[in-house]
Amino acid sequence: MDQDQSICRFAAQKAKGEIQSSSFPDEVLEHVLVFLSSQKDRNSVSLVCKAWHRVEAWTRQQVFIGNCYAVSPQIMIKRFPKIKSVSLKGKPRFADFNLVPPNWGAHLTPWVSAMATAYPLLERLYLKRMTITDYDLTLLANSFLYFKELVMVCCDGFSTGGLASIASKCRQLTTLDLNEDEIHDNGEDWLACFPETLTSLRSLCFDCLEGPINFDALERLVARCPSLKKLRLNRNVSIVQLQRLILKAPQLTHLGTGSFFYEFQPEQVADLLAAFSNCKQLQCLSGFREVVPEYLPAVLDSVGDKGLEAAATTCKDLRDLRVFPVDAREDGEGCVSERGLVAISEGCPNLESILYFCQRMTNKAVVTMSQNCSKLASFRLCIMGRHQPDHLTGEPMDEGFGAIVRNCKSLTRLAVSGLLTDKAFQYFGAYGERLETLSVAFAGESDLSMKYVLDGCKNLRKLEIRDSPFGDVALLSGLHHYANMRFLWMSDCRLTLQGCTELAKKMPGLNVEIIRENECNDSLVEKLYAYRTVAGPRKDMPSFVTIL
Repeated sequence: MDQDQSICRFAAQKAKGEIQSSSFPDEVLEHVLVFLSSQKDRNSVSLVCKAWHRVEAWTRQQVFIGNCYAVSPQIMIKRFPKIKSVSLKGKPRFADFNLVPPNWGAHLTPWVSAMATAYPLLERLYLKRMTITDYDLTLLANSFLYFKELVMVCCDGFSTGGLASIASKCRQLTTLDLNEDEIHDNGEDWLACFPETLTSLRSLCFDCLEGPINFDALERLVARCPSLKKLRLNRNVSIVQLQRLILKAPQLTHLGTGSFFYEFQPEQVADLLAAFSNCKQLQCLSGFREVVPEYLPAVLDSVGDKGLEAAATTCKDLRDLRVFPVDAREDGEGCVSERGLVAISEGCPNLESILYFCQRMTNKAVVTMSQNCSKLASFRLCIMGRHQPDHLTGEPMDEGFGAIVRNCKSLTRLAVSGLLTDKAFQYFGAYGERLETLSVAFAGESDLSMKYVLDGCKNLRKLEIRDSPFGDVALLSGLHHYANMRFLWMSDCRLTLQGCTELAKKMPGLNVEIIRENECNDSLVEKLYAYRTVAGPRKDMPSFVTIL
């Protein structure tokens, strides 16, 4: 039994009264809780009694906030005074599909302003879907002397000027990861701002940056950081420059390539192969964002059914697979099908997570996946065309998705699409006891579908629905459950203002946001975002947002 399990068992005994509070002074308990690393376990420990709640808060060094409007910076700081690592999420996930209007909110400024004085020992900041300004990044760089890790995912609002502040002033930086961010290139030479004394970088990712970079500065930086393991380059790094970087950093385990747009000579191919052969620890190779047409078929083949069959043959211990579409149009020609899915299921029995975009699918293939990969914790199948049935039988995809929730006992995340009736959602409610996140797109038959889920999925925390036939009856069927959820998103469904107002009246602990981008019938609700909060209504609402 590890330390976390021992402490949790002790906490359970304490909660039952088997161990008296007086037997453990705060000082002793503080030394014990230092060894408790799991956030879920810490949350459980904090509920045992007031003394444990106080000591757990005092010893916690990491905090995760899944919604920046669920709590205020002041509440966080008052509860946890010694934080060194903060993870903060902003906009709803459907912002990735342009369903959340620009300027909706999720501003970092109030958070970094509060932390600048309260957390002088802050070392790590993970931000996702936040709006960040150059002022925020400059304040961050000036305020935290021991700052080491900055990860920004799907964020916007900042420029290369803000990156220059981080590079020049964070002298102990180990991680700077920019993933799918929208960054304004104002011409600032941010790579040249890293001091020559900085040798601590372990991860540097900037593949989302569109503008040119100072390659000489990058090459010097890579050469002087012997612990650099992860490097993801943007399309302005040529294949010749890539070869030079690989020679400087043979210790890389993760490499994101730059551009393959310019043709190169046969002898350069040999040099590149020699450079790659020197990378003995390479585990992940990504990129290939820009290639000449002659190389394109080879790249496409690696994504098609044949490529998946090859992966299934060679990667027997594969745990995570994500297959994105080459052609994202609904009527495009897909490169993968049920054939590739079946091959992966047969060759990779230890698969735990899969995201699979395709144009067609069959129930039989999904059932096979559920039987062969019973360890799946995350299953996301995105059938590109709307309301697509089993393309061989013409039947709804109910039995396939039903088999996933029935046979995969560890399933916590599910994304569904295709032609689904109430029967599929009845399966979700009956067998999805561990389900925490459910994403629904262009699916469902009636209000009963949503009711089945809200009645049966006791651990559901995030429910995302778009373009589905669910109305007020479906919405109000979850009154007993919304207080336990992080959020509910519904867009382009059949909600009315009256139904949403009723939800707000009966659930005062929720912020019920109505988002209206277009002039439409005032009685209909275009988008609903409801989330629990202890901070009350937010103060930075744009004009198109109303909190009921």
